[in-house]
Parts: sequence; structure tokens; C-alpha cells
Amino acid sequence: MKRIYLDNNATTPIHHEVLEEMLPYLRDEFGNPSSIHWAGRKPRKAIDDAREKTAKLLNCDVSEIIFTSCGSEGDNLAIKGIAESKRDKGNHIITTKVEHPAVLSTCKYLAKTGYDVTFLDVDSQGMLDLNQIKKAITSKTILITIMFANNETGVMFPIAEIGRITKERNIAFHTDAVHGAGKVPIDVKKMNIDLLTISGHKLYAPKGVGALYVKRGVRLVPVIHGGHQERNRRGGTENTAGIVALGKACEIAVRDMEAEIKQITALRDRLEKGLMEKISHVRRNGHPTQRIPNTLNLSFEYAEGESLLLNLDMKGIAASSGSACTSGTLEPSHVLVAMGVPLEASHSSVRFSLGRGNTAEDIDYVIEALPAMVERMRSMSPLYSTITGKGTDLKFSESSCSH
Repeated sequence: MKRIYLDNNATTPIHHEVLEEMLPYLRDEFGNPSSIHWAGRKPRKAIDDAREKTAKLLNCDVSEIIFTSCGSEGDNLAIKGIAESKRDKGNHIITTKVEHPAVLSTCKYLAKTGYDVTFLDVDSQGMLDLNQIKKAITSKTILITIMFANNETGVMFPIAEIGRITKERNIAFHTDAVHGAGKVPIDVKKMNIDLLTISGHKLYAPKGVGALYVKRGVRLVPVIHGGHQERNRRGGTENTAGIVALGKACEIAVRDMEAEIKQITALRDRLEKGLMEKISHVRRNGHPTQRIPNTLNLSFEYAEGESLLLNLDMKGIAASSGSACTSGTLEPSHVLVAMGVPLEASHSSVRFSLGRGNTAEDIDYVIEALPAMVERMRSMSPLYSTITGKGTDLKFSESSCSH
């Protein structure tokens, strides 16, 4: 059976160059990078090199990179670290209703411990009104944390403009760039970003490694206490192989980004156009242009999203109904709810997230396979039958309904 992977926002396959780069540090170069003897020297040098490559992706100094275990840890370190360090200056944090759970849950936790958190709305296309931010700022605002690109819709927020606002007001600015890094250019200096999170397994490195950029001069209280690692900002023996892999992935992203943006954008647009031409009652969730190149979120109205995913899987097509972190729940996407997407349309949403391995043949295969699946789902919907006048002549089966 043909296998097509369109769930790269959940995780990416490890790039073959990344795997080759990290293998020696899983096999031969096993030393602790904190050791001063021969076994530790090469791992230490490898980490230093990876830090330089990671910094280059973001246009920052090597001393401003903290290696972490994942994007969620990076978000926690940034938000809790700033909140604790600025406790004497204020207790107000601003974020949005469509953030990744790593940001939302952290902010909700802080709200229970005495912090005042403002959750900003988005419009029907998932876009953020800058005036909302300006109006929300108070004399006690110490942190604004707003994602670079949404993991479900791909919508990109006006990060540079937000950076200008925070710089003028002398407020710390953190952005979760897990789904932007490696896909579009990021310059933390030009964008006036103080803290930025990335994750290895979203840009063709393995799971279990990430990085947090912290602008020089920004004071951060550690979340993980222990050894002296990462300039005393994150205790714990370094994941040398993972860090080496992340560095290589960042290097490849810098090298290949321009070409991949063109290629993947063309494939995404081909998929969107093909599905919208062949299937009626399709709703795009997100902005038509202000989004990362690889992400397409569509609602196939009057068809159940989870059932569509099961049918796609039987055809060898891997996609998602939203965030990988909330897969398996019957709750509607908090992102789509915040955008005002009706409940029925939210439950009929499918996220396609493309990667460097996809081809035009993959896209055409999906365009050919999906319309019949949608029509079969809709034939079981009394509401669709009423609207279109088409009968419900097919019977339900386990593979075509959710429990």
C-alpha cells in the first residue's frame, strides 16, 4: 500500500544527514561533555558547534542558546523563568487563546498562583489585532508570550510588530516558534524577540531535544535545578547526540529553506485547490496567505473528521485532526473554537502538514482518494441530505463513524 505522510506538524522524520551526524555520539563518543578528560572533550566541542549552528538559524549569539529536552520545556522555562524573575515588578502576562497547550497550561498554572493573565481573542481567520495587545498592556505587564505560527492552522502572527510594541514598553517578549523555525526566516534581532522556543523533532531532528533563545541581559530563573550546565540556566547532563542532531538540522534549514519554501508552498496550494475544486462545502480554517508554507487546515462540512482520518489511514495517508497533543479527545479544537468555527465544522476539520519528502504524486493521490471518502461520510448525514436533497442510502460501519 502506498504510504503518504502529511502530519509533519506532529513530528518529522529524521533527515538522513542529521542521523549520520548524531550516530557517533550514540556509539563511540560516549563521554560526558562536562568531563575534562579525553572522553569528554569531543562531545563538548560537538555541543559548542551545534550551539553555533542553532544560533545562526535565529541570528543570535551562541551564548544566547539554551539546549532543552523539547518545546514544552522551553516554553515553561521562558514563561515561568521570566514570571519569577520579574515578580517584584508586576504580575501581568498577556497571551492568546490559540497558543499551544505548553503555553496555555503554563499560563493557567501561573494564574492559579497569583499572576493575572490576559488571553487575547483572534478573528475568524485566526489573526491577531495588534490594538488588542496595546489595550491589554498595564503598568504591571511583565511578559507577552505569543506564538510565531499556529500548529493547527499555520497562521503566522505579526511577530516583528509585536516586538516593536514590547520594546517600546520595556516588556519581555517570548514566542513559541516551534512551528516557524526552519520553515520561514527568523531574525530575533530584527524582530525584537527576547525569548524564543524551538523543538528538534519539528525540523527533522529526533524527539527529546530543543532550544530556547534568551537575549543577553534577560534574567531567567531556572526551572530545572542541578548542575552548572547551560551557564547555570538548565541543570542536567546534556543530550549530546540530540544536540548534535538539532545543530545539523538547523544548518540544513539555513541551507535549504529558500528552495523548500517554494516547493512546499506549491504542493500545499496544489492540495488546497484540488480538494476545493473536487469537494463542495469545504471551509479553509486560517488565513489564505499569512501562514507557514506547509500547513493546510480544512473542514469538510457534514463529514466527521476522525472518521475521515481513519479512512485516509486505510489508504496509507497520514494526516491529523489538529494538534498532536490533543489527538484522541472528543473535545473540539480550542484553536478553531477561538476562531468562531461552528462546532460541526470544527469536528469535520483535517490538518494536512507537508514536509520535504512530499511530491506532486503524493498530493494528486490524496486529491483523487479523498472526495469519495467525504461523499460516503456525507451520505450518512441527515443534515447534508436535507440541504442537498441527496438520500442517505449507505449504512454505518465501524470504519466510518466515531465512538
